[in-house]
Amino acid sequence: MRLAPLYQQDRQQAIQEGEQRGIQQGVQQGERLVVENLLKVRFGETDNQLQAIIEPLLALPPEEFTRLLLQLSREELIDKFR
Repeated sequence: MRLAPLYQQDRQQAIQEGEQRGIQQGVQQGERLVVENLLKVRFGETDNQLQAIIEPLLALPPEEFTRLLLQLSREELIDKFR
């Protein structure tokens, strides 16, 4: 019985899954930075009200949250995600 090839296959799969998770986490962190930076540039300091809308914004596709961040006023953004 040859376990080495099965072990190698499982090991490769685990490595690939880890890489994919790392890439996904990096993308999510990058999106969060974009949202936080856009809020800061447009509205100055991100107070509690703006901090509260970051997670709901990140649940949207990037094209959608970018459009909202560029088009809506501070009050409109806050009202949209209450």
